[in-house]
Amino acid sequence: MTQGSNPALAAEQAWADWRQAAAEAGVDWVPGPELEAELLRVWEASDYVLQSCRRDPRLLAELAAGDLHRTYAPGDLRGRLTSALEGAADQPALARLLRRFRRREMVRIIWRDLADLAPLAETLEDLSELADACVGAALERVYAWGCTEMGTPRDPAGEPQPLVVLGMGKLGARELNLSSDIDLIFAFPRHGNTDGRRQLSNEQFFTRVCQRLVQVLDAQDADGFVFRVDTRLRPFGSAGPLAMCFDAMEDYYQSQAREWERYAMIKARVIAGDVAAGEELQAMLRPFVYRRYLDFGAIESLRRMKSLISQELQRKGMADNIKLGPGGIREIEFIGQAFQLIRGGREPDLQVRPILRVLERLGAKDYLPAHAVRELSEAYIFLRRLENRLQAWADRQTHLLPPEPEARLRLARSMGFADWDQLKPVLERHRRRVQGHFDAVFAAPQAEDESPATPVTDLWRTSGDGERALAALRGAGFQDPEAALERICAFRASRSCRSLSTRGRERLEQLMPLLLEAVSALELPDLPLERLLKLLEAVVQRTAYIALMVENPIVLSQLVRLTAISPWIAALLTRYPLLLDELLDPRRLYSPLHRRELEAEADSLLGDLDPEDLEQQMERLRQFAQSNRLRVAAADITGAIPLMVVSDFLTEIAEVVLARVLDRAWTHLKGRHGRPAGTQGDPGGFAVIGYGKLGGIELGYGSDLDLVFLHGGAAGGSSDGARPLSNEVFFARLGQRIIHMLGAQTPSGVLYETDMRLRPNGASGLLVSSLEAYRSYQLEEAWTWEHQALIRARAVAGDPEVTARFAEIRKEVLVRPRDPEKLRQDVCEMRERMRAELQRGGADQFDLKQGLGGIADIEFMVQYAVLRWAHEHPDLLEFSDNIRLLDGLERHRLLATEEAGGLRDAYRAFRASYHRNALQELPGLVAGRRLADERARVSGLWQRLMHAPAGAD
Repeated sequence: MTQGSNPALAAEQAWADWRQAAAEAGVDWVPGPELEAELLRVWEASDYVLQSCRRDPRLLAELAAGDLHRTYAPGDLRGRLTSALEGAADQPALARLLRRFRRREMVRIIWRDLADLAPLAETLEDLSELADACVGAALERVYAWGCTEMGTPRDPAGEPQPLVVLGMGKLGARELNLSSDIDLIFAFPRHGNTDGRRQLSNEQFFTRVCQRLVQVLDAQDADGFVFRVDTRLRPFGSAGPLAMCFDAMEDYYQSQAREWERYAMIKARVIAGDVAAGEELQAMLRPFVYRRYLDFGAIESLRRMKSLISQELQRKGMADNIKLGPGGIREIEFIGQAFQLIRGGREPDLQVRPILRVLERLGAKDYLPAHAVRELSEAYIFLRRLENRLQAWADRQTHLLPPEPEARLRLARSMGFADWDQLKPVLERHRRRVQGHFDAVFAAPQAEDESPATPVTDLWRTSGDGERALAALRGAGFQDPEAALERICAFRASRSCRSLSTRGRERLEQLMPLLLEAVSALELPDLPLERLLKLLEAVVQRTAYIALMVENPIVLSQLVRLTAISPWIAALLTRYPLLLDELLDPRRLYSPLHRRELEAEADSLLGDLDPEDLEQQMERLRQFAQSNRLRVAAADITGAIPLMVVSDFLTEIAEVVLARVLDRAWTHLKGRHGRPAGTQGDPGGFAVIGYGKLGGIELGYGSDLDLVFLHGGAAGGSSDGARPLSNEVFFARLGQRIIHMLGAQTPSGVLYETDMRLRPNGASGLLVSSLEAYRSYQLEEAWTWEHQALIRARAVAGDPEVTARFAEIRKEVLVRPRDPEKLRQDVCEMRERMRAELQRGGADQFDLKQGLGGIADIEFMVQYAVLRWAHEHPDLLEFSDNIRLLDGLERHRLLATEEAGGLRDAYRAFRASYHRNALQELPGLVAGRRLADERARVSGLWQRLMHAPAGAD
């Protein structure tokens, strides 16, 4: 088809020529008017389709009989290919039949695309499925022929070794375009040798098989080619072996691969060969692609990559490249993949390949605003359709807008526009939007030339003389500039800084002036600087964290703000730098999650893990608990939440964790030993009882968990699995596994310290008690102090039947009438013994918890009152926290309104100080004169209510 000034007339002439050639070839086919109009539209836009129909007039008639106007069902294309290759007895026949099949299917796909019979998603899917099917069918045959000729490759154990083919780029994402290369990487599981007459190494065998496979697909002959194959994305590029074993690939990607190879591996997909082995390989490589921390260094790497591409395009004058040019397809992909590289390790649902799905998920997570997702998605669809129409003309891989007026007119008409002047502004609008969003994501917010120099920033950049540096620090408000300068110099000279890579040093040089400027803006900068330098020394070798602070001004500002207020937060971030990503979004940082949101987040973090991967389960749970405790602390110290709900948030975090720990431990044991006798549901027959601060919904930041484990399994019964255990042993192991999951030290620390001493018979008792044994102990053997503890106990996780039975036992025990005098004596004696053993501080300090008139005195008075009057007012037992217990005592007039109110106010004041001290990493002590009124009020009521022995005060 020659290019003329009127593409439509040229198509009509070609149609007339085809009818004459078809008649001469004996093809008796006449299309209806609608199909003829469709044909002219397609031929006007694709010389490749026209020439293919001319080459084989029967092809058009055959396709028109049904396939042109039908969407293939899953498996249709592979089934057709299997039938088409039945006569492929050797390599030449395979190559010929593959090329003919490919031409037929390409004509169909291009036709449906140009005639608007198929949406873009179908076109890309069909092209990708065609490539998958052709590679898979060709591999199946050349592998079999290779085994016949050279022997079967085997590992040292004698197991046959398959080939795995990874499709990269658009093929991997199932987004292949009309004339795309296919990027392939070949791998095999293990080293070994073939079992043929002449032994070859597995690498030699697979290299020959892969060479033959590439030749079958890629070689150009009279029938064209199947797909152009590019294997340069493999380890070491063109210099590397064509096929590598899994271990060698893992070693390469973990130790030698470059940053762009992470980007490329995002879209990798097993397209042919052994799928199970391919999934094993991808699991091995996933840690290389998706880091477990937020990796903002990826932005800078992608920014550099895009800059190099832009420089190359400018050098070649390729601004009209719709893939690589400004506002092109690659920029959309870079935006999505930047977020994937940064966050994919922490958020597995971002580990998807198609870019439109990536954008959709980024919008759902509020990482991109809705209008950005919409505009980027619309632009992507428009540009990919335009790309396909550019390539449909001659089946040639091009992304350049044509300069010729005739070609531009033809392209515009294929896109549904009357002419180029209508298409051009729409295209420019899409590219302009893409470039704007790209710049918003990739702009360097902290470029040095944008950061004005100040005396403090110069201090780091120039390492000026001592007097000048001291003057700068003094002018910035440092109380002890000599100590501040000494700390800065010590950090610069530290081993961590001296051993930085060139890239790491460059990032640190960007960060430090910004950090010093931010710290110097504080009213009292000395302590925050000390805390921040300790944190930096701990993380500076992991330069992704430095990049996080450089790339995100909000992170740096929140970090400076929070560490200035709380050394507890500074220490937490220093120990667990993964938590730095929580500083990215102040809306999230200062808005702690409630139970339903906590449950959803925990389930999302755990959802993709292997149920048997205990180490990763513990890591994820620790990250979950620490990040949520950090949010509570941030909201607490900045006043975003009231003090009295801090413990509510911390308690809910612990309860969500306990439920998931129990679930994982139960699933593990049930899978090995079956279900214990007499139990139903998951977890069956087991409950976790929270005592102390957990039971009283009063957890603090560093609180441990007082736990008791109960079971309701049948006495003498056994589990019903292949390896049965007695119920007692099963539940004991369940309890042990829970304690291990909570208390084991991992890279992310300990989840919770646990205290099991409140179980029946204390440390010498069984780890897990049956309900009946627990009831018997509480009714017949327990001391008064154990009943005091029971007031603050409640079920926090487990089998609903067991938790309900516990509640009945608790009520039964606590509503029993007691001798008031004996009760008062027991409570007072225990209180004095506790004060003698645990009270801290001297004459000039007050112990908030154990001091006279402190927290414990309030708790003991409440417990005494509940135990004394619960038999008359059982509803006192409805709650386990002190504030609502005081409300109940007031409601029944067991305490006067002013007495209950005074205790509530004092209790809140003491706990407020206790929380503040915890965040300052201080013990629970305050100056002796502080809270004097509250202490006097509590002590006075103690004397009236408890009749403390003489001299106790």
